[in-house]
Amino acid sequence: MKTLFAILILSLMTGTAFAATPLTAKRDNNAPIAIASDSFQADLNAKTGTYSGNVMVSQGDMKLRANQVRISTVGGKADKVTANGNVVVDSPSSGTTTGDNGVYSVGPRTVVMTGNVVWKKGKDVMRGAQLTVNLNTGQVALGGGVRSSGSPNGRVQGVFIPNSN
Repeated sequence: MKTLFAILILSLMTGTAFAATPLTAKRDNNAPIAIASDSFQADLNAKTGTYSGNVMVSQGDMKLRANQVRISTVGGKADKVTANGNVVVDSPSSGTTTGDNGVYSVGPRTVVMTGNVVWKKGKDVMRGAQLTVNLNTGQVALGGGVRSSGSPNGRVQGVFIPNSN
């Protein structure tokens, strides 16, 4: 469950170009993680736990909301954390990130947010189809999606308001 922090830290990473907090800012990985949902199911054979319905996860000042969060384990340790449906990550220091889905892969320490990704910090906004963050290197890539005509190579969009907080 400690690895849910990585999804929560996503909000720090998506806004690094604009936030005062650097991408590699330290957070307390040992802070308690609170999780609440309408229901929980465990599959002991598949080694997964799924929280469904109005899922709320918090650690420190970061909060994650999603329709569903699934945690997969390998060797008794969390391996992958998957958030689906209306994923929202809020952090006072770095703004709000939204998307359709988010996946944190524990081994390589990567976070991928997909589907209508939007990051907002103050009045500044970035949009794209997929956001990939490497927690080891601090590298962030925001990619475009499919254009409205159905052709590939959609574009990343950003709007920055000078002198905004």
